[in-house]
Amino acid sequence: MQVNTLLKTFSAAALALTLAACGGQTETAAPAAASDASAAAGAEKKEIVFGTTVGDFGDMVKDQIQPALAKKGYTVKLVEFTDYVRPNLALAEGELDINVFQHKPYLDDFKKEHNLDITEAFQVPTAPLGLYPGKLKSLDEVKEGASVSAPNDPSNFARALVMLNELGWITLKEGVNPLTASKADIAENLKNIKIVELEAAQLPRSRADVDFAIVNGNYAMSSGMKLTEALFQEPSFAYVNWSAVKTADQDSQWLKDVTEAYNSDEFKAYAHKRFAGYKYPAVWGEGAAVGAASEASATASAASAQ
Repeated sequence: MQVNTLLKTFSAAALALTLAACGGQTETAAPAAASDASAAAGAEKKEIVFGTTVGDFGDMVKDQIQPALAKKGYTVKLVEFTDYVRPNLALAEGELDINVFQHKPYLDDFKKEHNLDITEAFQVPTAPLGLYPGKLKSLDEVKEGASVSAPNDPSNFARALVMLNELGWITLKEGVNPLTASKADIAENLKNIKIVELEAAQLPRSRADVDFAIVNGNYAMSSGMKLTEALFQEPSFAYVNWSAVKTADQDSQWLKDVTEAYNSDEFKAYAHKRFAGYKYPAVWGEGAAVGAASEASATASAASAQ
């Protein structure tokens, strides 16, 4: 499939699924304001437990969201995880009130597989997936049999395959759904690329052992890598990440207050300064995200038929 055709299909399929977004855990506590002890029993909750992956999403909570919610009388607790499995299970089991770490294709697949009653709430700034140098330092150095590490969960692995297709290192089969692409969908491995599948958190360290590494943005940032070091980034806005909550909480006042904090002018200013180069929520109405959504809208019905 030609690159431009795949990208159009990718954007269209993304919108058709209402896309735009992302085990071991480390418990931390964001500085919290005391809740109102005089609140009547049964009143709207005033303690919110967030779950994020380690790094940028946790920093957003600690730096901006907790202080904003404290002004409204909320106590905020933060639990940081080191993988993509436990946060959704912890949410469904009531250990968390909200998590922030995943894109919608992953959420949709995970909740279906585990029969979880959770749903997306709002989008958050997200570092794009990128291909970073390992033993080789430029795209021009790619050689026959080059090794590339990639995330091993299905939705992120599909993203990695789309990137390799865009680079011209592999060719995906005509008509493949880029949201669910797998090794079986590789029509031709033009460079005989050896794809090394690893847990996403291990990808930054893998660069010492492979020629190139495809690394999730949050793990790149949390390991001290810079987005500007990427040799190639995915152009699509289909994987801007979402928060997730229990379906029963989707109309709660506390969630409305959290959503307002993430979409406030103060948070936007912080994100633009601290997380330059990220992709931002579509509701912010900024840049290419809006253009990508418009293009996808024009061809969404075609993608739905794939």
